[in-house]
Amino acid sequence: MERLKSMNLEDAAAIASWKYPHPYDLYSMDGSEEDISDLMNGDYVSVRSEEGEIIGFYCTGNSARVPGGYDAGIYHDESLVDFGLGMNPELTGQGRGTRFVEEGIAYVKRSYPEKGIRLVVATFNGRAMRTYEKAGFKHFGVFTSPVHHRPTEFACMIKRDI
Repeated sequence: MERLKSMNLEDAAAIASWKYPHPYDLYSMDGSEEDISDLMNGDYVSVRSEEGEIIGFYCTGNSARVPGGYDAGIYHDESLVDFGLGMNPELTGQGRGTRFVEEGIAYVKRSYPEKGIRLVVATFNGRAMRTYEKAGFKHFGVFTSPVHHRPTEFACMIKRDI
């Protein structure tokens, strides 16, 4: 069982400095005060292992949204809560994703028991998409949004049966 806690400055600074390898580098932040401030906005929780290692983060609400999704109309359904997550890049690709996602779903269910869950993921990230599919998410649509000044295709995925 992972431990969740409200984001604090130490965890936000660590997460903001994570660097993901290409092509996942679009998920990297630059460690700026703005990135840290965003992580501290109240929408984020940090996720730690039982040993105290930062595994990642979860977020809900506007912080989990991708700007291009507004124009695509994917955020109109208010019966859904937007969910975002990020895993420590040192831990990705090791088979930990399914449990991490399942713990995130449980977190959202505790906070929003009456809502389904909506998330977005870059379409090139097949590894994450397969993990979300295993967790019961279904594809809803595709849209494009700029990331680091590059148009990037995202898939919207929804899980209603929580």
